[in-house]
Amino acid sequence: MQHTDEKTLYFRKVLGEVLEELRKNRTTLSRNKIADEYSLNDSNLGKIERALIDCKFVTLWKIIEALDIDFVEFINLFKSKLGNDFKFMDE
Repeated sequence: MQHTDEKTLYFRKVLGEVLEELRKNRTTLSRNKIADEYSLNDSNLGKIERALIDCKFVTLWKIIEALDIDFVEFINLFKSKLGNDFKFMDE
């Protein structure tokens, strides 16, 4: 089992929400279709959207490509939804 804290859980939740919103609002692709076309595990894609597992960087990149969104645009959307004051490390 992965060790998680509140910040990690929040990060996962927001990541999953952004990915699901983009998939539903910018494409007609289902999770299964994305998984098939981009060599992803459809079960894991669902778990990422539901914030049940961490997402590897390479997997994130593949999902973003499948959603036909620029990586920097995705990061800006994600950062905006995450909130400017979000930090993993307390100062």
